Amino acid sequence: MRAIGIILAGGNNRRMRELSRNRAICAMPIAGSYRSIDFTLSNMANSHIQKVAVFTQYNARSLNEHLSSSKWWDFGRKQGGLFVFTPVVTADNSSWYRGTADAIYQNLSFLKSSHEPYVVIASGDCVYKMDFNKMLEYHIGKKADITVVCRDMGPQGSVERFGTVRMNEECRIEEFEEKPLMAKSRVISCGIYILRRRQLIEMIERCQEEDRYDFVRDVLIRYKDLKRMYGYKIKDYWRNIASVEDYYGTNMDFLKPEVRDYFFKQYPDIYSKVDDLAPAKYNVGTSVKNSLLSSGCIVNGVVENSVVFKKSYIGNNCVIRNSIILNDVYIGDNTYIENCIVESRGTIRANSRFTGENGDIRIVVERNERYTM
Repeated sequence: MRAIGIILAGGNNRRMRELSRNRAICAMPIAGSYRSIDFTLSNMANSHIQKVAVFTQYNARSLNEHLSSSKWWDFGRKQGGLFVFTPVVTADNSSWYRGTADAIYQNLSFLKSSHEPYVVIASGDCVYKMDFNKMLEYHIGKKADITVVCRDMGPQGSVERFGTVRMNEECRIEEFEEKPLMAKSRVISCGIYILRRRQLIEMIERCQEEDRYDFVRDVLIRYKDLKRMYGYKIKDYWRNIASVEDYYGTNMDFLKPEVRDYFFKQYPDIYSKVDDLAPAKYNVGTSVKNSLLSSGCIVNGVVENSVVFKKSYIGNNCVIRNSIILNDVYIGDNTYIENCIVESRGTIRANSRFTGENGDIRIVVERNERYTM
């Protein structure tokens, strides 16, 4: 593909509460064995984008560790590859990324040293499948300066926390509002863009000269009347992880057969870093219904409508319902958990009870001693 990729993975969101205290949102575990950023990386790999940069910042240790080897997404080539950029102190700059546009500016040498004519910019906190080649063909066919991936949220979805767009019959964007209080459109921006590399360099350099740091507000919205900006509509599965409710709902979606079939049985595939672990073990008396259990798990109790991540242990007579158990969690005997998200590497004492009430999702963070004499 005649494009390089940029994945924006440095942000934080307070609506994730305790879940983002120790990790970036792009490193959030998804569907038992994946991370949020795996979906964007896989889309770029499947679209034959050979050179991809990931801009990390907030709580990046877990994310950087996950990205330590590019071979899982087939970026380990002699030409191209996977590049991870974090903020650095230089003689000219001592700031963290002050926004998405500033993150691109501080790594502008990556763009200037590349030769591909186009750039695909995407967020790393969305779950979806997409062929960027088709989007590029659309971009070229429309003779667009900027193409924005859009999606109709329908009458039920909340749009106030997204950028909303209004397009004419030719799909040219006429209005673009970022997180409006009163949305005029039900069509949202999915945070995926294509534009020419040289044009992007010019826009980012001008933003820096004028002390503007946000890519959406200071590039897309500012230039919407000056540049030919088109919307590329998608209808397939797409979800953004921006709150605890979004995260919980996304994982619960993978309990639906049609969603699992779409992501894991239909070409192209989704790739992730692989751990060498034994298959999940179900001991005598175990009951599992409509759940995902990952490798390395040992289950002794009842698990219903739940997602259990790698290396988790569920003790005797435990009941886990409508919950998400993250990596390496030890759950003692006779424990009841419902409508909860249990944080990674937690140890829950025997005879405990945790429930989310009134439709709220409870986050359980327990750091008890796992092994006692």
